[in-house]
Amino acid sequence: MSIWEYANPVKFMRTSGAILPWAVAGAALCTVSGLVWGFLTPEDYKQGSTVKIVFIHVPAAMMAINIWVMMLVASLIWLIRRHHVSALAAKAAAPVGAVMTLIALATGAIWGQPMWGTWWEWDPRLTSFLILFLFYVGYIALWSAVEDPDSAADLTGWLCLVGSVFALLSRYAVLFWNQGLHQGASLSVAEGERMSAVYRYPLYLSMLGFFLLFVALLLIRTRTEIRRRRLAALQAREARA
Repeated sequence: MSIWEYANPVKFMRTSGAILPWAVAGAALCTVSGLVWGFLTPEDYKQGSTVKIVFIHVPAAMMAINIWVMMLVASLIWLIRRHHVSALAAKAAAPVGAVMTLIALATGAIWGQPMWGTWWEWDPRLTSFLILFLFYVGYIALWSAVEDPDSAADLTGWLCLVGSVFALLSRYAVLFWNQGLHQGASLSVAEGERMSAVYRYPLYLSMLGFFLLFVALLLIRTRTEIRRRRLAALQAREARA
């Protein structure tokens, strides 16, 4: 068995149809459980109840970056091997990634205002995250603007390569620059920097829920894109007849 078998739309539709109900159920269970558990945790001695926004902010930020990485891999597969399912998967993932990035920016502003005294600061990580959001918007707009699907996949694939720089900056900006208000990584293996288990375990569950939510939405949207492409092909065939 080869992984490239799933580049076949028929094989992908059959397999994704079997996975989808489990992904939806897992996403609902983990996300709801993680958020409820997180919001029932005690207040932090420094940040008070505002720390509980971490259970939305961190999973959303994590997915915003990793979705772009997934789009990069799918785009590279398209550019190198010309598998249409990979191009459609990248297209399907983009709106989900844009929403995750917007959630991360919004919750970061809500969290930052009582901590920093401002809703926004041109901090390296915040700025790179904003640029990443603009790349998501540009990616979606480019798909809509180009009529030929293959040309759109080519152009958006190259745009994804360029935007990957800002995905990496969003992840590692605090390591590149010392200045800025944004704190270090919320999850760390270093002694003395590790988050308390009271917050860490519900955060893990919430992160798993957001990941499964993305998988479910990705499968739903990719399946829709495949059906839309099939319909367009049938309509074109009828027009030529």
